[in-house]
Order: sequence, then C-alpha cells, then structure tokens
Amino acid sequence: MVSEQIEELIAKAEKKCQDTFQKLQRVALFNQEKVLNAFKNNRVGLRNFAGTTGYGYDDIGRDTLNTIFAEVFGGEDAIVSPNITCGSHALKIALFGLLRPGETMLSISGKPYDTLDDTIFGTNKDLGSLRDWQISYKQIDLIDGYFDETKILNEVKNNPAIIYIQRSKGYEWRDALSIKSIENIINKIRKINTQSPIVVDNCYGEFVDTVEPTQVGANIIIGSLIKNPGGGLAPTGGYIVGDKNLIEKISASYTSPSLLKEVGSYEFGYRLFYQGLFLAPHTVLQSLKGSAFIGCVLEDLGYEVMPKANADMYDIIRSIKFKKKDELIAFCQEIQKNSPVDSFVFPEPWDMPGYNHQVIMAAGTFVLGSSIELSCDAPIKEPYVLYLQGGLTYEHIVIALKECLKKL
Repeated sequence: MVSEQIEELIAKAEKKCQDTFQKLQRVALFNQEKVLNAFKNNRVGLRNFAGTTGYGYDDIGRDTLNTIFAEVFGGEDAIVSPNITCGSHALKIALFGLLRPGETMLSISGKPYDTLDDTIFGTNKDLGSLRDWQISYKQIDLIDGYFDETKILNEVKNNPAIIYIQRSKGYEWRDALSIKSIENIINKIRKINTQSPIVVDNCYGEFVDTVEPTQVGANIIIGSLIKNPGGGLAPTGGYIVGDKNLIEKISASYTSPSLLKEVGSYEFGYRLFYQGLFLAPHTVLQSLKGSAFIGCVLEDLGYEVMPKANADMYDIIRSIKFKKKDELIAFCQEIQKNSPVDSFVFPEPWDMPGYNHQVIMAAGTFVLGSSIELSCDAPIKEPYVLYLQGGLTYEHIVIALKECLKKL
C-alpha cells in the first residue's frame, strides 16, 4: 500500500472517529478529576514517595496509596503493592484469601484466562491449586457475549463462596463486559443472593468508564499496575480493592494471618505508582483513541474488528481477525519493529507458560510486559485473531499503524 493511500485512509478514519474521541475525552476528564480529588483529600506530599526497608511498619507511602486506590475505585479498603507480581498473582491471592476447602467458586462469565488454569484446576505436580485444596469450581458460559441470566439466577441460589466475573474478553471473539451489564446482573443476583461476594477481574477495564464494578455492587475488584492504573509508569505491582472485611481476609493470604497489611516495604520508593495513577485517565484515553482509530481504518480495509468501528469500548483491547496466520504474524512483527524499545527484536510464535497454544507477542515496552503500552499478542490457532492493546500516546499508535498498513 502506497503512502498516498495510507494518508487518505488515516484522514478518513480520524474524521469518522471525532464523535468517539469527544466522548472518550469527557470520560477521561471525569476520571482525572476523580483521581486528583483523591490525591488532594489524602494530602499527598513528597513524604509519600519515600521508600522503606525491612518490615515496612508505618509505611506512609504504601498505606496512603492503598487509601487513594480505595477512594478512586469506590471501595472501603485496598491492597496495592509492588510485591504483587502481576494480575494473575493478585487474582490468586484474592481467591485463596476468600475460598475455603469444601466451598465453590462460580464463574458466571465463562472460563477465566488461561493463566489461571493452574491456580484453579491444578496440574499433576501438586503445587497447591484450588482443586488441591478441595475447592470446587463451576462455570456458566456467556451466550453470544452476554450473561446467561436464567442459569446464573438458578445457580446463585446455592450460595457459592464467591461469584466471579472476568470483565475483559481474554482470547475470545467478543466484546468485553460493560459496566451496565455487570450492574444489571449484580442487581438481579442480589434479589436472590445477598451473601456471596462478587469478585471482578478488572484488568484492562480501569478508567474506560466513569464508574468501576465496585461502584455498581461488586465486592472486590482486582487488577495489574502494569495495565491501565499504572499509567505506563508503575514498574510492577497489582491491586485489590473492595469491602473492608474481605480485604482483611485477602490480606491474610497476601502476607499471613498475623501480619495482614501491616508489613511490606519497597526500598525504591513509590513516586512512579502515584504519578502513574495520576496519569492513568489520560493514558487510557490515548489507548482508547488509538483503538478506535485502528478499528475504523481496518474495518474500512475489510477486516473484522471487535468491538466494531465506533462502537462503545469496554476495555482497551482491540481484536483483529486475519485470514492467514502469516498475515497475523507479520502485523505483530511490524508493531514490534515500530516500538520505542527492542525495535530490533523479531518476535516469533513460541510456547509460553500458562497458555495452551503457541503465542506470539509484540511488546517493545519501557516496562517489560506492560499492556498499557502499545503491544499485541495472539494464540496461533484458527481463527487467527490478534489482540492489540495499549499505547502511551495516540501519535505513536498512528505511526505504528502506518507501517503495518504498508505490510498489509
């Protein structure tokens, strides 16, 4: 594809996206004010950025960060820590904090991410999965991307120990779950079951809307700091936000029943976590604008995208369906080639821990594996669907797509 054609496509797509861009900017403005108010309410100062060592007793940086996350996401309490290695780790901590032998975990959004397989179902290595601890698992699949209300409302009468929802799509060809749909099913569940905690995997969904699942009835939300809420600056970490009594149970799993949230140091300091959260609404806006733009361009070229061009977006992930494996791989390689870090690296499909198929990933990111930065990944299986996410700046996303279009 020649440069003139590409420029015409880009100009056409940006014109088509103007209404979407304005809507996204209003959401970002609302969320930026919410975050700013939380910083002001909690009197954030330079003292909050200082690191600690050892046990981390009276770590004001850690404790204030917990309070701010709880306020921003509408929870009573929070665990926010660089000692949580990733989103999957945060989910594991929460599940083992809330579930006990003989109880049941009910997932009402289908099967969770492949990276939770060993946590839930276990392996032959006796590594301490939920199954190893005699915790049962039940699943109700979505119907065409929507909650199966009849089955869910029938099953929750049995009072499962937790009701689990994965907000994002994982490796599925569907939209992420909207806050409105989550609120609707929670309201219906609560007419039947007022006891079972509702736990939401919030990864990729933070700041996409003006409210979070905890603000529409979820008891716990969980996510990664190298996704949306880290703003591209947080170097590691995860968060768990929700009801105070549940956070206490989870904190016993995070550290130990005798220590709870009283310990946990980080010698390098907390500035990047605070600054990343402050920038997060704007960074998510950049990612969403880029996603909308890519959707318009590729749909004009005849590719299937999910969500469809200019449709509402419920997370930062854009799914693109390719007809050929080689085309998918070439697109992924071009994203890597136009990354600010490791642009010289040539990604290939490979066997990756936690996944059931070979996976190709492009992630030329400042923070290793950060998916709020422009990155993509795909399991090598039919249909050939690439999952593109992130982007610290809209301009970088446009530049990278131009180079991809030359290959397509």
